[in-house]
Amino acid sequence: MKTQDLLKKYQLTKEDTGSTQVQVILLTERITEVTDHLKEHRKDFDSRSGLLKLVGRRRRLLNYLKATDEARYTDLVADLGLRG
Repeated sequence: MKTQDLLKKYQLTKEDTGSTQVQVILLTERITEVTDHLKEHRKDFDSRSGLLKLVGRRRRLLNYLKATDEARYTDLVADLGLRG
């Protein structure tokens, strides 16, 4: 699914950008962009450290979601194609 489709599916309201699922979707999109950048610019170590921070933040949000609502966690991981 595309990012916009996922946002529409998981947003609680039209302006929702703060719910856990939406944050994970947006972080996943950003992680994909930085990963593509690093494939071309292999020696960009500042972007690499930023990528690791993004991945860590997404992991913490996913852990929180799994602890609070495992059904939504399972659906989100499946939609994003993460191995969670």
